[in-house]
Amino acid sequence: MLLDRRRLLLAAGAAALAPRLAFAAPPTADPEAVGFSPEKLKALGAEMQALVDQQKLAGVTTLLARHGKVVHFESRGVADLATKEPLRKDHIFRIASMTKPVTGLAMMMLHEEGKWALEDPVEKHIPQFKGLKVKGPDGQLVDQVSPMTMAQLMSHTAGFDVSSGYAGARLQETDLQGMIDKLAQLPLACQPGTDWRYGPSVNVQGYIVEKLSGMSLDAFFRTRIFEPLKMADTGFYVPAEKAARVVALNTYGPDGKIAPGPGLGDPTRVPTFWSGSGGLLSTVEDYWRFVQMVGNGGELEGVRLLKPETVVLMRRNVLAPGVKVDLYGPSQEGVGFGMDFAVLLDPEAAGTPMGKDTHWWGGAFGTWFWIDPTNDIVFVGFIQNLNGSIPGGGAPPMRDITPQLVYAALQRPEA
Repeated sequence: MLLDRRRLLLAAGAAALAPRLAFAAPPTADPEAVGFSPEKLKALGAEMQALVDQQKLAGVTTLLARHGKVVHFESRGVADLATKEPLRKDHIFRIASMTKPVTGLAMMMLHEEGKWALEDPVEKHIPQFKGLKVKGPDGQLVDQVSPMTMAQLMSHTAGFDVSSGYAGARLQETDLQGMIDKLAQLPLACQPGTDWRYGPSVNVQGYIVEKLSGMSLDAFFRTRIFEPLKMADTGFYVPAEKAARVVALNTYGPDGKIAPGPGLGDPTRVPTFWSGSGGLLSTVEDYWRFVQMVGNGGELEGVRLLKPETVVLMRRNVLAPGVKVDLYGPSQEGVGFGMDFAVLLDPEAAGTPMGKDTHWWGGAFGTWFWIDPTNDIVFVGFIQNLNGSIPGGGAPPMRDITPQLVYAALQRPEA
């Protein structure tokens, strides 16, 4: 009963905030004025429409900006295959692991405040992790060669296993403290710094944000990030009056065509586990405000959340030599990892037209973005598919398709 009352109070508070956070549309520019061929840029929208017409996507929203000005912002298809409601720019998507860079921002804000350092052992901030054992090749438990560091925690090399390795532990069944208590009883999967494994590291960061700030992760995000950036439609849940704007999840039928997917639960429910790894909902425009702030060196519309040098630090590769990013296999060549961002170290090796130092991430349901400081380009794209980011999961490879179209349209990079 007390928990239900807490949820009602929190939801009411969020609803009360919504009108106050309204904001104007993003600044726009003529594509030609910032170096794009208007005709070639039309191919981006045409390809998105073709994917909808071919029933490979239900709907897709894409936004492209250069020098902080939006040159393309379009929604195609439907928000719900059952109702055929047209997809609009203000529809709300579950962004899954695109929550991670937001948690990284929160961490770096606290880093600037002197609350922690990259070389700190994690056990300095989570004493329960002191002396964690490591599972050896033969299953025996051995000591850590060196304690996991905060930089390793923020680059998925702290020694934790991949998420599926904790399926039986049910890490998220209570709250962040409950997760820490469970992890403190389990051995690490590998020696810190020796392997890249995509697991609970960012949820652990969420716990650290709460501990160092004295605020819940939800409150920190809302008051320190979303309100200052005027991200009116981003949060761990939505107020009841916005529920109809949440996009339905899709999957693929036996014929390979898009089909209605399973339900994902009530988006108005207030969580007990604030997942810094994957709990947020957002709109394309809201998320653009976040990534454009990063692309601007930590500032948007006069609001500064990070120093420029801290943003550069976030996109600096911290992986040890020989350690490679391996999200879906095989290892990604030419790619490193910084503070909750993948980082493009060698465009040629990676086989991409994006500029060096481009940093990015995506979400399990097919949301994706990139920030290219070399060409001053920011891109955000949202679909909502089960396994939408997994190669072979049925969805078109949006992270490969869209950069090819964007950079083919960039005719004058010097503009």
